[in-house]
Amino acid sequence: MHLRNVKRDNDDIVGSFYEAEHLAGDTDMVALIAAIIREERRRKAEGRKDWVIPMRPDHGQDILDDLGRRAQPGYPTIGRMKGLAELRGVMTALEHGKVGL
Repeated sequence: MHLRNVKRDNDDIVGSFYEAEHLAGDTDMVALIAAIIREERRRKAEGRKDWVIPMRPDHGQDILDDLGRRAQPGYPTIGRMKGLAELRGVMTALEHGKVGL
């Protein structure tokens, strides 16, 4: 699963968007991750070998040291690690026995 979030720019230009933070875009990332976890559980209950759905964040925000680096746009190291931490936090909360799914 290739997780990224975008924010629609405006209605003036059809299809115009920009890369947003993983938890701040137009996609409800918490609901999406919850659906992925439910699908993994369903597959595991069926005894499937492919029950784990690999995920990774994509397209991070340029922050801190990334601002001065000459790298491919949309793939900053620190920004992607921030996104990974956010997504893992959501996954951990959703899988927590007392508050999760």
